Amino acid sequence: MAQPLFGIVPTGLPVLTQPTEAPSATSFLYSIPSSPDRSFSHVVVFLLPSIELPQGTAAAIYLVTPPNTAAGQTTPSSRFLGGIGPGKESAIFKIGAPTTPGASTVIGISVEEAGSVATRIEEVRGSSSKALVPAGSGSGGSGGPSTLVLAQRIIQNAFNFLASFSSGGSGGGAGGEVVPLKAFEEWWRKFEGRVRSDPTFLERAQE
Repeated sequence: MAQPLFGIVPTGLPVLTQPTEAPSATSFLYSIPSSPDRSFSHVVVFLLPSIELPQGTAAAIYLVTPPNTAAGQTTPSSRFLGGIGPGKESAIFKIGAPTTPGASTVIGISVEEAGSVATRIEEVRGSSSKALVPAGSGSGGSGGPSTLVLAQRIIQNAFNFLASFSSGGSGGGAGGEVVPLKAFEEWWRKFEGRVRSDPTFLERAQE
């Protein structure tokens, strides 16, 4: 089998790197079975280390739905979720309502012209912005926290963790505080692990 290009991490489930099916040299399907006792509603998609897409291309991400034979459909349908590529090697995608335990979710990845993928991403953002929220609520058009709010929460999370390592004024000069580099590395390890297990935790106010 050809070298894998992408990795997929469904919330709370192991990483997938091998596609279930490859309809062409530039399109891949990943069938993700739900854990018997856990459903998921988000997936992380990323380029594997050392992988570079052909110049001028990006990866379009789709949620593929089996045909509804009761409605006369004979071919699967797909919904564009977004894209990744140079400068944005990974992203978290919401696939909708949590999947039913035991069922399979199919994610499609297609290597396409970068300009086309970028245009479709803007179209998706434009559609989301129509769901307006009250001014001053601190949320974006999709109803979730704005990028600024999420950034503030990341910083707050880091500060709260590093504050526990503070040495007061004893080792950092007058009124100074010393935080060892290993403390920051430990915070990043824990923060990354939490993002993998619960990608939506930053969307909730910190307790």
